[in-house]
Amino acid sequence: MLRTLFFISSGIFLGWSLGANNAANIFGTAVATKMVRFKTAALITSIFIVLGSVISGSGATETLGALGAVDTLPAAFIVALSAAVSVFWMTKFGLPVSTSQAIVGAIIGWNFFVGASTDPAILSKIVGTWVLSPIFSAIIAVIFYFIIQYIIKNYKIHLLRLDHYTRIGLIIVGAFGAYSLGANNIANVMGVFTKSIHFGSIEIEGIMDLGSTQVLFLIGSLSIALGVFTYSKRVMMTVGKQIFKISPVAAFITVLSSSTVLFLFASKSLKMWLTSHGLPSFPLVPVSASQAVVGAVIGIGLAKGGRNINYKKLLNIALGWIVTPILAILVCYIALFFMQNVFMQPISLAG
Repeated sequence: MLRTLFFISSGIFLGWSLGANNAANIFGTAVATKMVRFKTAALITSIFIVLGSVISGSGATETLGALGAVDTLPAAFIVALSAAVSVFWMTKFGLPVSTSQAIVGAIIGWNFFVGASTDPAILSKIVGTWVLSPIFSAIIAVIFYFIIQYIIKNYKIHLLRLDHYTRIGLIIVGAFGAYSLGANNIANVMGVFTKSIHFGSIEIEGIMDLGSTQVLFLIGSLSIALGVFTYSKRVMMTVGKQIFKISPVAAFITVLSSSTVLFLFASKSLKMWLTSHGLPSFPLVPVSASQAVVGAVIGIGLAKGGRNINYKKLLNIALGWIVTPILAILVCYIALFFMQNVFMQPISLAG
């Protein structure tokens, strides 16, 4: 049991890094505009991330498993640690990078080390979402922006009443976004451990039975919550203030737009419903909350004419998105070498 806890510690560190860098971006714009206090945002985020992870976290895990089947506990430890280190370094620079990109890069690093092939179809599906998610978020933000502006203009809502509605709306969509984030991104934190760790089931009297994977996701989601509380405020300020100066109403639109995108790529039931009706569906792939939020902020900026967008900060963030998976690949490959040749731990059951 101690061995398992030691190796799973890298997943816990990755969860903490995700909470510090990505998870709180659900409320980043709300906190930056002082519509919601940081402690309130962190508490709501944490509760709904745990619920989303445990109840709906299985969908995106299957896609990561198809990219690379990390089949030993020491290897899973290194993959998660490499992703966590990469995200942590980016967090130190205050950049909202993607944990999804970090874990994908680390899995590819494992594939390179053991000589396993990386399925180009799966990889292209994942990389495609890195491009599509901020674009979708920007488009949705533009649509919501003009709808809400029309409502405000034509219904002549008093400023105090508008402020009250906005504050309530930010809390509601923030909870929705946190749930979607947990459902979508818990695969990044604990997905690589599902093939090598098997916990016993836990019965919560009168509520639900948690299987082995759900117990694993519960541990990971609690580590995300810890990251939200301890280290997320700096990245909140980057997203909420330094890309584009936004109003409380624009903050609501940002959260609603990014939360919608996370939900689209996380909902197994929505995908099944769309497929059953012969409609195109979204792939169940872990996407970045940071990318979705940044996309939404850019969308609002463009809807307002694009004059006040901080393109220099935006370029730095985009550079972070490119560097993160490359860094994770290199860190993982080097760390696997030491794990196998210095610590004599098995890296793959195939070899």
